[in-house]
Amino acid sequence: MGQLAIVFGGPSPEHDISILTGLLSERVLRDAGHDVVPLYWTRTGDWVQCPPRAEAKDFLQGAPKGSTKLEAVLGSGFQTPKKGLGGGKPVALDAALNCCHGGAGENGGLNAVFDQLGIPLTGGPAPIAALGMDKLAFGAVLQANGIPTLPRVALSDLAPSFDGPYIVKPRFGGSSIGIEVVEDLDTARALAKTSVHLRQGVVLEPFSKGAVDLNLAYSTYPELRTSLLEKPLAPAAAEGIYSYGQKYLQTDGLVAAPRELPAQVPDAVTKEAERLTKAVLDVTGVRGVGRLDFLLIDDVLHVNEVNTIPGSMSLYLWPSSVSAAELLLGAVEEAKAAFGRSEPAPFEPGAALRAAGGMAGKLGQIGQAS
Repeated sequence: MGQLAIVFGGPSPEHDISILTGLLSERVLRDAGHDVVPLYWTRTGDWVQCPPRAEAKDFLQGAPKGSTKLEAVLGSGFQTPKKGLGGGKPVALDAALNCCHGGAGENGGLNAVFDQLGIPLTGGPAPIAALGMDKLAFGAVLQANGIPTLPRVALSDLAPSFDGPYIVKPRFGGSSIGIEVVEDLDTARALAKTSVHLRQGVVLEPFSKGAVDLNLAYSTYPELRTSLLEKPLAPAAAEGIYSYGQKYLQTDGLVAAPRELPAQVPDAVTKEAERLTKAVLDVTGVRGVGRLDFLLIDDVLHVNEVNTIPGSMSLYLWPSSVSAAELLLGAVEEAKAAFGRSEPAPFEPGAALRAAGGMAGKLGQIGQAS
């Protein structure tokens, strides 16, 4: 019987926050009596098994002391490096909890790798994880299904259908890093050329002064449950943008950030957030433990973004009556139950190869069009 790995880190701008989420998740599960394997994905792409109950400061210079470097072997999982003529020792893992924020850890890339390793990983499957990280595609899916969301377009030479000021966001980034408010398109385009966080694509949204941020966590296994509704309390100087620093760079990070919990809003708003959460999960297929971010504008609730791997796994949004360990383990069980079901069935194996004939004939067809 294998163990459960807690996967964190990764080559992403949110690497450090991922470490904190991984260490928190490890503590939650260990304190609940579960033996887990902390699996650290370094900034350079190496895999390291860390000693239990490490602290954040232990990662300041890389992997903590006492760590063991591992090798990922497709089809076989993880193992210790080979020594001499002998093979490495396998690390038996039943499943893994994905605590990687941003980049390949959250956009489905890591899920695809773990599929090939033969280890169920939360936060997927890969195509749906990719949808959650693509702000433009995610918004388009919501609009196509009649779910209220702000207009969102890719920054291009064409002017959007809405006027400025604009919120400028990385198309594939997290919910905080690289986000700016600008007055006009020229400024947005200049920012796109200079910001390292906007290199992979830029989306624009209308900036609504006075919009209220609201967040709701969800768990989809064994059935859909939603947390308390949160209203983050950002400083007035933030102009409505809840920044990375305000979220994470405090003494206790996101868990201790100022908030109303539950949010002091009419019951109808809370019920609408719960209704929209179910609608979003139904049309996208997103699963696991995550968080939906909303904007309340002129008493109308809009879905803003989905965070399939949120900071601290959004465990701080749930009432004390809900077990944090059960939430995490539920996501793991859901990933295990779904593992392998996304693989397409082969279609008439060999039929196309037998009908192909010689490759010389196919080469002869190239350049024959008139």
